[in-house]
Amino acid sequence: MKPPDNTHPHELRQAALFWLSEPDPAHKAEGVRLLAQAWQSGNLMLDAQTALTANASIPGQPLKPELVPPRLVKRRAMNTMEGRATLIHALTHIEFTAINLALDAVWRYPDMPREYYADWLQVAQEEALHFSLLAGHLQTLGYVYGDFPAHNSLWEMADKTRADLLARMALVPRTMEARGLDATPPIRAKLAQVGDMAAAAILDIILRDEIGHVGIGNRWYGWLCRQRGLEPASTYAHLAAEYGAPVMRGPFNLAARRAAGFSEGELATLKPD
Repeated sequence: MKPPDNTHPHELRQAALFWLSEPDPAHKAEGVRLLAQAWQSGNLMLDAQTALTANASIPGQPLKPELVPPRLVKRRAMNTMEGRATLIHALTHIEFTAINLALDAVWRYPDMPREYYADWLQVAQEEALHFSLLAGHLQTLGYVYGDFPAHNSLWEMADKTRADLLARMALVPRTMEARGLDATPPIRAKLAQVGDMAAAAILDIILRDEIGHVGIGNRWYGWLCRQRGLEPASTYAHLAAEYGAPVMRGPFNLAARRAAGFSEGELATLKPD
C-alpha cells in the first residue's frame, strides 16, 4: 500500500497532507501507520515554518458512504444484525473522520512546537487503528464501510475553524470529540447487552485512547491561550458562540473528562439532563 518513493513526501507535514488527500479508507489507515512508523524511526524531517497549500481536494473521501444531514442517518433496533451493523458503521465513520481531523491538524498549522506535530501524528495513528478495528468487525457482521449513509458534522466543524488553530483546538477535540467520552460507555453497554463483546472490547480501546486525544486538545488549547494572553474559560465561551458549537447535553462522563484535563470549573458549567 505504500506509494512509490518518488511520490511519497519525506517531510512530516507534507506527508500528513498527502494522506489526508487519499480517498481510500484502508489505504489511508495503512499510510498513517507507516507514516507514524517512519517518524518514530527518525526517517522524517519536520519543517514547521512553511505554510503549505492543499493542491487536491481535502479530505480525501471514498464514493461511499453517502454523506447526509444528521437527521437523515437512520437508527435501527440493536436486536437485529442490521441495526447493530448500522451502529458499528456510524462509529467506523467517526473514526475515519477522526483520522482526517488529526492529519489536518498536522499539515495546516505552521509555527508550532515539534511536540504539537508529534502529538497529532500519534492521534492520527491511534484513530487509524480504531478505524481498522471497527471496519474489520463490521465485516464479520456481513457489511463493509460505505454500506450505510453517514453524516459529516465533525469535519464541518473542522472546516469552519480552519483559519484559527485556537478555535480548532477549542471546538473539535475539546467539544465535538469530547462528546465521545460521554457517549461511548452507554453504547458499549448496549453492545455488551446484545452479546457483541468483540465490539465492546474495541470501544474499551477507543475510550482509553480518546481520553488522551481530548487531553492533547486541552493541552494545546491551554498553550495557545497562554501564548495569546487569553483567559481560557471566557475565550471558549466566545468561540463556542462565534462558531455555533453544539450545546453540551448530559449525561456526562465526568471521570473521563477529568482524566482528559478539563478543570473542575469547566465541569461545573456542564448541565446534566
